Amino acid sequence: MLICIINPNTTKKMTDRIEMVANKVASNGTSIVATNPKNGPESIEGYYDEVFCIPGILEEVFSNKEADAYIIGCFDDTGLDAVRTITNKPVLGIGDSSYHIASCLAGTFSVITTLDASVPILKNNLLKRGFDRICVNVSSVNIPVLDLDNEDSNASSSIEKEIEKSINNYKAEAIVLGCAGMADFAQKLEEKFSIPVIEGVSASIVLAEGLIRMKKNTSKLGGYSYPNPKKYSGIYKPFSLE
Repeated sequence: MLICIINPNTTKKMTDRIEMVANKVASNGTSIVATNPKNGPESIEGYYDEVFCIPGILEEVFSNKEADAYIIGCFDDTGLDAVRTITNKPVLGIGDSSYHIASCLAGTFSVITTLDASVPILKNNLLKRGFDRICVNVSSVNIPVLDLDNEDSNASSSIEKEIEKSINNYKAEAIVLGCAGMADFAQKLEEKFSIPVIEGVSASIVLAEGLIRMKKNTSKLGGYSYPNPKKYSGIYKPFSLE
């Protein structure tokens, strides 16, 4: 099976890291293609950045039609619903996948993300998907996405402090790391705190493989039906569906 994971930002270094994490958890016989748009922001840190990512995400889907499933490699699940309308293959977001896995392992969980600007986005997504009832807290470490691998940012210790708060103050039974760039911290944190720590890249690969094996496709009734043919103008002309 072939899984295409799309990093919605333009930072190749992050795409490579996502691909590395995906290959570690992928089953034998699963091939991973990791890609990112040519145009757009270098990182996604709020509503403004999201808007400029979606055309590039759609282009990557159109360019990888041979894939058996697609994964949106941004924890905000940027463009997830839009992509589900242009293909009948499974499309997963690393945020949504993390919530599903967390709900299988614990009665409650907390989400720890990068910046305060992402907190309301994630809360809206949790509400939309029905996970707001078991997510007891969403917090940030106030570290920009591209600084997570910078030792001077003290990202690991900042995440640890938020986990302690989640356990002690909110009674979280599991932790969801709210950024693809946090994936490298998951195993160490799980060993230290002895509770499930979920990162979205691995979660989405496992779910995508399962859906492919089950031969399940995205429903084309209702909201995820194919878009009606129409012309697009200007720079969006390539997105015309006729």
